[in-house]
Amino acid sequence: MTAQAKRYATFGDFYPFYLSEHANRTCRRLHFVGTSLGLACLVLAVATLNGWWVLAGLVVGYAFAWVGHFFFEKNRPATFTYPFYSFLGDWVMWKEMLTGRIKF
Repeated sequence: MTAQAKRYATFGDFYPFYLSEHANRTCRRLHFVGTSLGLACLVLAVATLNGWWVLAGLVVGYAFAWVGHFFFEKNRPATFTYPFYSFLGDWVMWKEMLTGRIKF
């Protein structure tokens, strides 16, 4: 069974696959930037009480990530197959890059 066809029962099972889909350093960096900008947009949404910032955060976050996948990693984003686990994986990888556990 291919990795894309496999169904993951837990996030713990999925995360090693997620990391393997982000082996390219530039792709990881683009994810970090996109996730950081998405977080900034979320803060702005709360600070201004303007929900459009939430939409902007999702757009900018995914735009950076997808550029990383299509142009550098040359694979299909896991978001299309595993939307929830992929979203969670973005935040876990972001935290691990921020803390130095994963090389930036």
